[in-house]
Amino acid sequence: MKAPLRIETARLILRPPHSNDATAIFERYAGDPDVTRYLGWPRHHSVEQAEGFVQFSTQEWKRWPAGPYLIFSRDGGELLGGTGFGFQTQRDAMTGYVLARDAWGRGYATEVLAALVDLAPGLGISRLRALCHPEHRPSQRVLEKCGFVRDHTWVEFVEFPNLEPGTQQEALCFVRSVNAGGPNK
Repeated sequence: MKAPLRIETARLILRPPHSNDATAIFERYAGDPDVTRYLGWPRHHSVEQAEGFVQFSTQEWKRWPAGPYLIFSRDGGELLGGTGFGFQTQRDAMTGYVLARDAWGRGYATEVLAALVDLAPGLGISRLRALCHPEHRPSQRVLEKCGFVRDHTWVEFVEFPNLEPGTQQEALCFVRSVNAGGPNK
């Protein structure tokens, strides 16, 4: 089953990226050093890099049941950030989110993550994982609010390219089992 191309929550609209979104992606969040600080992908330095992300997203949607989504405000349609699924296998996917600086602290991350958790069972996903930098407490709290628990057995060092390029740092792994029988509430 394929994920819906449009998801609506109380305050947000999620949809896959389109080629005409690249400039807004770059300007709203992907080119902002504060926003990208704790992310696992490098900050974009040009709109062309955002165009590359859009192309990557299109390929993910063709290959898997879902892929990256952009997050828009239902009130005004402003681009707020991105989220989605990164499939490891048919039943195991990574998730996460990034929000523009002016969208921080409004509960959007929790709202988006809860929507993805609810969508996952219908896509055949049985386990969702998310990586988080140990110092990024706000993201850890969002993950915990959405039923993710830290997997203390998982130890891996990854690069956070916007902190210290080329340096491996410990990442925290959070896991959420997904009820294949229906949405989690």
